[in-house]
Amino acid sequence: MIEVHHLNESRSRRITWLLEELGLEYKIVKYQRDPKTRLAPPALLKIHPLGKAPVIRDGDEVIFESGAIVEYLIRRYGNGRLAPTPDTSDYNRYIEFLHYAEGSAMLPLLLKFYTSCLGEVAAPLWPRIDGEMQNHLGFLNDQLASRDFFVGNELTGADIQLIFVTQFAERLAGEKAFLHLTAFNRRMAARPAYRRAMEKGGE
Repeated sequence: MIEVHHLNESRSRRITWLLEELGLEYKIVKYQRDPKTRLAPPALLKIHPLGKAPVIRDGDEVIFESGAIVEYLIRRYGNGRLAPTPDTSDYNRYIEFLHYAEGSAMLPLLLKFYTSCLGEVAAPLWPRIDGEMQNHLGFLNDQLASRDFFVGNELTGADIQLIFVTQFAERLAGEKAFLHLTAFNRRMAARPAYRRAMEKGGE
C-alpha cells in the first residue's frame, strides 16, 4: 500500500487528492508543524534526509517533490487518466503547467508571505514582490477565463499541482482579486475525490 508522509498545511494535500482521483488505496502518516517555528518535525528525516513533505513510499520506491510524485503516480497508475496523450500540444501544455507551479508561480507568493512576517523592515521589497504576484497570478487567472481546467477539458495532474498555488493566492490576495482562480478553487473543492482527501488528511 502507498504511504503518504503528510504534513499539515502543506503541499501534501495535492497527493492525497490525486490518490483519491485515481481510486488507489493509501495510508497517511501524519506530521504536525511546530506551533512556534511552523517547521516540520525532525521525525520526517526518517523517511527522507531533507525532512520535507510530501514524500511517498510505494514498495521500494521513496519519492519526494510533489511534481515528481504527481508524474510518478499518473505514469504508473493513471491508465490514460489525468494526463494528455504524449506527443500532443496538450501534453506540452500539461508539462509546462505541472512544473510552472513550483518552478515560478510559488516564489512571489512565498516571498510575500515571509516578508509580511518581517513587518516594515521588508517594505522596500514589497513593490517588486507585488508586481511579480500580479504578473504570475494575472497570467494564471487569464488562462481560466474561458476554460474550467488549465489543460484540455478535464482534470489533469497540472490542476492538482496548481491547486496549492491558487488556494495560497486566494489566501494572500483575497477571493475577489483573481475571480477565475477563486472559481477554480471552488470547482476543485466540490469534487468528491477532493472532499474525501480533505476528510482523511485534514484541511
